[in-house]
Amino acid sequence: MSLTRRTALLLPALAAGMILAGCTSGLGGEPPGTVLVAGATGQTGQLIVSELLANGYGVRALVRDTAKARKVLGDQVELVQGDVKDPATLTAAFAGTDAVISAVGARGARGPDRPEAIDYEGVKNLVDAAVAARSRQFVLVSSRSVTQPDNPLNKLFGNVLIWKLKGEDALRASGVPYTVVRPGGLTNGPGGNQDLVFEQGDTVRAQTTITRADLARICVQALRYPEARNRTFETSATPGAPVTDWRAKFAALRPDP
Repeated sequence: MSLTRRTALLLPALAAGMILAGCTSGLGGEPPGTVLVAGATGQTGQLIVSELLANGYGVRALVRDTAKARKVLGDQVELVQGDVKDPATLTAAFAGTDAVISAVGARGARGPDRPEAIDYEGVKNLVDAAVAARSRQFVLVSSRSVTQPDNPLNKLFGNVLIWKLKGEDALRASGVPYTVVRPGGLTNGPGGNQDLVFEQGDTVRAQTTITRADLARICVQALRYPEARNRTFETSATPGAPVTDWRAKFAALRPDP
């Protein structure tokens, strides 16, 4: 076969490969895998699940009641029964997954689902399981103001911010690549129609809000880019053009010390 004819035959395959490589590069260079979502049936968790599915990820949801979760999450999601308060249930949940996103949160100031049990001990149990499973990344939804012990939320809600910070610290100390996202006040409504502010230092600001949909987008995009790893940052929405260059957004953040 002549070189010219061979080249002509190869051109369609080469072009397809270049297109595929370009698409992969635009998505951060790593193909989708399977992500475990803790807190999947919550308001934010449901949106994270939807965002993962829309981006081609396989999704496994850690849930307490599979029958109830199936009604909420649909048939595209793999369900595994477990509880962040029970470490014995987490080993199987992590098996075969590539990463984890945690959107768990306390359900009351006291009782079995109080902040200490969920936002610290539960998160730490997830972190320990991620270490054992050699997870490639752990994305944790935390909260703005966790470094401000005098915040009124602590008095009203069982020191929730203090316990969230302890959960963050457990993740940062674990050795698992991570992203800690600290949203301001969460609102409902569509995402993708405002600019998103990424800040560091947990400074006090009034009326910083973000939609749960945009928070879900941030969590999923953080899985795509190495520039998002080992960063802790606060986020809120502001009028402006929606984010298109996620790599640049994450790259502007300082790595945690």
